[in-house]
Amino acid sequence: MLFTDRADAGHRLAEALQHLEGEEPVVLGLPRGGVPVAFQVALALKAPLDVIVVRKLGVPYQRELGFGAIGEGGVRVISDDIVRRGRLGQADLASVEHAEAAELARQAERFRAGRPRLSLEGRTAIVVDDGIATGATAAAACQVVRAQGAARVVLAVPVAPPDAAERLRTSTDEFVCLSTPFAFSAVGEWYRDFSQTPDDEVVALLAQAAAGPGPERSAPEAETTSPDTETAVDKEVEEEVAIDAAGVRLTGDLQLPAGARAVVMFAHGSGSSRHSPRNRLVAAALNEAGLGTLLFDLLTPAEEAHRSNVFDIGTLADRLTAATGWLRDRTALPIGYFGASTGAAAALWAAATPGADVGAVVSRGGRPDLAEPLLVAVRAPTLLIVGGNDNVVIDLNQQAEAALRCETRVEIIPGATHLFEEHGALQQVADLARDWFLSHLVK
Repeated sequence: MLFTDRADAGHRLAEALQHLEGEEPVVLGLPRGGVPVAFQVALALKAPLDVIVVRKLGVPYQRELGFGAIGEGGVRVISDDIVRRGRLGQADLASVEHAEAAELARQAERFRAGRPRLSLEGRTAIVVDDGIATGATAAAACQVVRAQGAARVVLAVPVAPPDAAERLRTSTDEFVCLSTPFAFSAVGEWYRDFSQTPDDEVVALLAQAAAGPGPERSAPEAETTSPDTETAVDKEVEEEVAIDAAGVRLTGDLQLPAGARAVVMFAHGSGSSRHSPRNRLVAAALNEAGLGTLLFDLLTPAEEAHRSNVFDIGTLADRLTAATGWLRDRTALPIGYFGASTGAAAALWAAATPGADVGAVVSRGGRPDLAEPLLVAVRAPTLLIVGGNDNVVIDLNQQAEAALRCETRVEIIPGATHLFEEHGALQQVADLARDWFLSHLVK
């Protein structure tokens, strides 16, 4: 059995685990490669997803020989037999455990981004990896999960060698493995794409799962959002609006030309607001092309006084997401995001959230690097516009282009600096943004 990639392996593994959906399990991915597989399993079983961080405790003079493992919550699994045969003293044990505990805490904090560990008390826990070589880490993870209170432990992997599979069947309540080929030398040979899973992808997948599924739409409502149906605005709308975003009142300007078939939300960057002449020029070009616009402030006047707030991308993205919900309550038009500077990072962050349903994103002189952990989750076609003389930002945007997995293009405006103040530069930005939104929001 050959798998296309970890997502494909996750889809197939989920089918073999459907019988567990009724037990309301918790799915635990072994970092790093096990998390993309576990993400698909959790999605299919409608189960919460977490990471199971385990550190093997290696004998000091023979690191590959483990005398135990540690997990979060102070869980220790020690093999007294290996400790005795290895003649390990308490000082040896303490030294190894201290070093591994520090790395365990670092990994757990990095992967969860501050979220608490899911409780396993009395639950069915499904431990998932992308494959097994020796099975030592998977076995240790199952022991740690049991010690953390799981009532039932299921180990699920796409592929494993027959001997390791046989050993693991006796150490778990249930062992699910799709393939146990005799000609086994490495896990990667059973995948067409077995490229390394970066930390950022793990962070992004766990963040998506923690955010939960987006609101489901009924078929009739989904039809009304299609740009080919009768969603156009009957008459022009031009008004100042008040938006409640998670308890914060944001002020904005909503402009919907008669006949508009899509609307673009502006996420302003550092030192900018809805009154920015640069964003106003772009908005006017979009309005002339028949696109609606919503320019609003992501921060209150008091918050803008503290510069650190403009780099709090998570908060800015949460407010953009809340404002998007507010707008969806008022129109069925397709929605796009236009972000500038740090506002571009907020737009990409918001576009990566589950259920975002954003049709397109345009960044002007943006800092997509500030949304780096979630770039892999962005699905909206994204245009990155940068000034030709803005060298540092060019590099950041080109790196983002490589990280994004959606339709992406970098456009460089020759001779332009960061604010596009040169003659004709901003008009080029407006033209590129207009064409991008028209081609991706209006069919």
